[in-house]
Amino acid sequence: MNVEETPLPGIGTRREITVANGRRVGVIQFRDGEMNLLVSQQEDPDCSLAEIPLTTEEAAALGSMLGAPQLVQHLSNQQGGLAGLSTEQIVLPRESPYASQDLGATRLRTRTGVSIVALVRGTTVIPSPGPETDLLAGDVVVVVGTPRGIKSAAQILHEG
Repeated sequence: MNVEETPLPGIGTRREITVANGRRVGVIQFRDGEMNLLVSQQEDPDCSLAEIPLTTEEAAALGSMLGAPQLVQHLSNQQGGLAGLSTEQIVLPRESPYASQDLGATRLRTRTGVSIVALVRGTTVIPSPGPETDLLAGDVVVVVGTPRGIKSAAQILHEG
């Protein structure tokens, strides 16, 4: 997959991929940090069908939705056949008492027996995050544990 990057002088950077049906899908990252999602017209890939402004949190959530399922599937395949063990992804909501705190503050492993195996932040995967790793609203917390432990972990990450 080739990511085309185009500098936009005075504006920012445009990054796009061409998907199987010929459409271009991408983002414009503005100098001020704002971001727009782009989708080209089917008939003319050089013309935009839609340009959707995204907040930083929305862009991170969209990136997580696109990237996290592949990571979870890979982990699920690796643990294949281990009875009672599950892999799940939990989105850290803005209202979480742990948003903007470090991972250690959750004491998730001690409280639930669940292991955090990765964080997905936008398009970035942080494997095996340490207790000093900051949690941000919109992060996808990838956990491995028992179904009961995962349910407790989700409740803790959402409510404290």
